[in-house]
Amino acid sequence: MVEKPISVLEAQEVAFGYKQQALLYDVSLSIQAGEMVGLLGPNGSGKTTLLRLLSGVLQPQQGRILLEGRELRHWGRRKAAQRIAVVPQELHMPFAYTVEQMVSLGRTPFTSSFWGTGRPQDREIIQEAMQEAGVAPLSERIFNELSGGERQRVTIAMALAQQPAILLLDEPTSHLDIKYQIETLELVQQLNRQRGMTVIAAMHDLNLASRYFSRLLLFQRGIVADATPTEVLEPGLLSRVYGVQVQVGILRGAEHLSVLPPSQDSPPLKSKQPAPRVHLIAGGGSGELVMRALADARISFSAGALNIGDSDHTLALRLAEDVITEQPYTPISAGILEQVRQRLQQVDLLLLCPAAIGPGNLPLFQEALQAARRGLPVVLVTAPSQAACAPELSQESSLDTEQVLQQAFAARDYTGGAGLLCLQQLMQAGAIIASSTAAALDETRRHIAYALE
Repeated sequence: MVEKPISVLEAQEVAFGYKQQALLYDVSLSIQAGEMVGLLGPNGSGKTTLLRLLSGVLQPQQGRILLEGRELRHWGRRKAAQRIAVVPQELHMPFAYTVEQMVSLGRTPFTSSFWGTGRPQDREIIQEAMQEAGVAPLSERIFNELSGGERQRVTIAMALAQQPAILLLDEPTSHLDIKYQIETLELVQQLNRQRGMTVIAAMHDLNLASRYFSRLLLFQRGIVADATPTEVLEPGLLSRVYGVQVQVGILRGAEHLSVLPPSQDSPPLKSKQPAPRVHLIAGGGSGELVMRALADARISFSAGALNIGDSDHTLALRLAEDVITEQPYTPISAGILEQVRQRLQQVDLLLLCPAAIGPGNLPLFQEALQAARRGLPVVLVTAPSQAACAPELSQESSLDTEQVLQQAFAARDYTGGAGLLCLQQLMQAGAIIASSTAAALDETRRHIAYALE
C-alpha cells in the first residue's frame, strides 16, 4: 500500500481576524514539496495575511498550520526560518547596508553572528546566493540606492541564503517594470526547477500568474477555487470575485491563457449556464448546505446581497452563477438593495436561509416580503441552522410545531422585533416552510418545473 505523502505545508480550517473582525474563514489547503502555487485575489482579500500565517508571523485564531506534518508554532522561530523564507512586497532599510550585508542577514537563523559571516561555510553560501540571484556584481553597492528590480533580486538572494525548502513571496512583481517582472519570475521558476524549492506567491497580474504557476488559488477571505490556470481563470468566476467583466482565451500564437478586458470587437464570453431562476438570501454560514445541494443538483442560482468576508459569500463565489456583493462589515446599501430588488423581479423562486437578522441585513428580508406580496414564491428554510449567531433550540415536547417555529424565528432576530415581524408576515404572505435542505431542494425543483410548463 502506497503511503500518502506528507504535505510540506498545510493549513487546516484556519480562521483569523483583526480586532474581532473576521478576515479569513475556514481556510484549508495542502502544498506538496516542489509545487509552484500562485495566490490570486483582489486587494484586501487576505492574500498577505494568509502568507503571514503560513510563515508563522501570525498565529491562527482557529485551526492550525503544519510544516512537514508538525504544527508550525512548535518549530520555534529560528527552526521555522531555516525551512521557510519570505520575500516581502517591499523592503526598506533605515541604514546604508551594502548588498552583501543584506544577503548576509539570511544566515541569521543559522548563526549567532548578526551578519551571519562567522564561518567560512556561511560566507560561501552568501556568495552562492548572490551569484544565483544575479546580484554578485552589486555586492558593494548600497541596497537603498538600487533600482526596484535590483532590490527585489537582492531580497530573493537574502532568502536563498536561508537555504529554505519553501519560498513565500508577497506580490514579487508589484511596482516593477515588465523587464524586472519577467526576470524575477524566471528566477523564481529556475529555483523551483533546479532546487526543487516549493514556491507560494501572491500575485496581482493574472496573465503572469497563468504563465509561471501550474496551480492557482483564487482567494477572497477564503479559497474560492484551487486548480490549474485553465480551471481557475474562468470568466464568470473572475467576474464574480473581482467585480469586473473579463475575457479569457488564447491569443493567436500564444501558448498560455490571456485575461483581457471586454471590448466592442470581442464581447466578453457568456456563461454556459442558463440565467438563474432561483435566488438565495443567506449569511453567516446559513446557506452552505442549500448552496451545495443546488450545485450538486445542477440548479443554477444567484445569491446575495452578501458581505465580502462572510463565509457564505466565499462559497457563493464558487458555486453561484451570480453574486450580489456588499463591502465588508457594512449594512446593505441602497444601490445594492436595488440590485436585489431587480433580481427578485427576474427569478421564479426565492430561498431564504436561516440567517440571523440584524439591522444591517433586515432590508433584505423586507425586500423579500415585498416580493412575496407581489406573487414571487418564497421558501423559508428553517433547518438546519448553520449560522453560529442563530443557535440551535431545545425543543420541548409541550410545544407544537407553530410554537417551535416562532421560537426559532425569535432566536434569529437581533433587531428588537422587526426581524421576527418580517418572518411572520412572510408566512402570512404564503411563504413555504422547508424544515430541511432536502425539503428546500424538492420545493425548488417543483417550482422550476412549474415555471417551465
